[in-house]
Amino acid sequence: MNTEQTAGQLPGQASGQLLGPATTAQAPGAAADAAVARILAATVRPATGAPRGVVVDSPPGAGKSTLVVRAARELVAAGERLMIVAQTNGQVDDLVDRLAAKAPDLTIGRLHAADARPGPEVLRHANVTPSDKVAELAELDVVISTSAKWQWVRAEQPWRHAIVDEAYQMRSDALLAVARLFERALFVGDPGQLDPFTVVGTEQWAGLSYDPSSSAVVTLLAHNPQIEPHRLPVSWRLPASAAPLISGAFYPFTPFRSGTGPQDRRLTAAVRPDGSALDAAIDRAAEHGWALLELPARHTVRTDPQAVAAVAATVRRLLDRGLTAHSEQGSAPLTADRVAVGTAHRDQAAAVRAALVKLGVPVDPTAGPAVTVDTANRLQGREYDVTVVLHPLSGRPDATAFHLETGRLCVLASRHRHACIVVARAGIAELLDEHPATEPVQLGVPVAFPDGWEANHRVLHHLSGHRVRLGRL
Repeated sequence: MNTEQTAGQLPGQASGQLLGPATTAQAPGAAADAAVARILAATVRPATGAPRGVVVDSPPGAGKSTLVVRAARELVAAGERLMIVAQTNGQVDDLVDRLAAKAPDLTIGRLHAADARPGPEVLRHANVTPSDKVAELAELDVVISTSAKWQWVRAEQPWRHAIVDEAYQMRSDALLAVARLFERALFVGDPGQLDPFTVVGTEQWAGLSYDPSSSAVVTLLAHNPQIEPHRLPVSWRLPASAAPLISGAFYPFTPFRSGTGPQDRRLTAAVRPDGSALDAAIDRAAEHGWALLELPARHTVRTDPQAVAAVAATVRRLLDRGLTAHSEQGSAPLTADRVAVGTAHRDQAAAVRAALVKLGVPVDPTAGPAVTVDTANRLQGREYDVTVVLHPLSGRPDATAFHLETGRLCVLASRHRHACIVVARAGIAELLDEHPATEPVQLGVPVAFPDGWEANHRVLHHLSGHRVRLGRL
């Protein structure tokens, strides 16, 4: 077991790490409130001749869902009926739950498919009406559904206002299918997350303003250059140990800062460390917010048994040591439902679940508090106290475009409120140098910056200051 830290560096700071946005005299809360006020004014009280769309770029944990709820309440208070578009049924149910709880005076419609039912978190609210027919919900204050469901709606009179949640996950063809239903819209999303998913090649549209594989926001801005996106400047999820790295690595042109200070969040353990590499990694993550649990370099199959075992053993030890999470919200024990494991592939997630079950760690949420184990795609928008991440490039002989996608690493590294432990085999830096980005340059397509190659190097450089080497379990 070995830990490494650069001499003379501050606790929790790797050498060469950018400090992110410069500190300003304005407190994080005041900066966030001012940004929200501008957004709500542009949405609810637009100036004469203002564009029909308002775009909001939100970093991880910046209060995007809270903004959507506030905008919905103010639009309804102004006498408007409102439609809300989300991208998955899970996102819709979560949004309905939040809105119904915070605005019990609103009447809310949950539009769903004929062969589906909303989740229990939706049905428990008296002010929510579920239906598969929009005519039964048309007179309610707010109607919420997925973009896939909205595209089949035939409305005689369009809504004056709409809110599009997770707009960067929405493909432009999906926006085209629902745009006829509203006159004005607020688009809210995280530009650093994974790009919209397609199942066919889209090279023939590359560089065109109507590329159907582009996100709704990218296409909207391409056709409406007069729209100036707003930005939420504070992440309330990411701690002070994580926000500078995530901001510098993934949001260089839209920097943000943490809403909390270095001493505002702590993890304490009831059980003392046993001298193992696992406990060293946990203690390092508890103190600095990050840890890299590194296995020996080796090319492996995708479901690397040793890496999977290391991930499962780390989660087991996290729960066994009786950690308590202290934050501005108070103190609470680190229970299984506040821990998540992130992977790049579904078979990796399945292997980790199986390994956790063998160790007696609950992974079935229907049976009680359970550890979440899923891919980056399905972890988008979710939040936990501690995350354990199997690095997408661990043990690989090559670095494909899939594994270098910037959004994938961004999602995996930005789900935590307290600490993130990355499990990986040594040799990733060398792998990156041997496989530089080779994606062809397309005319008319803006160059992505930072690209996945650069973002991976930057994150890895930071993690190297918090490395714990694991020889064997």
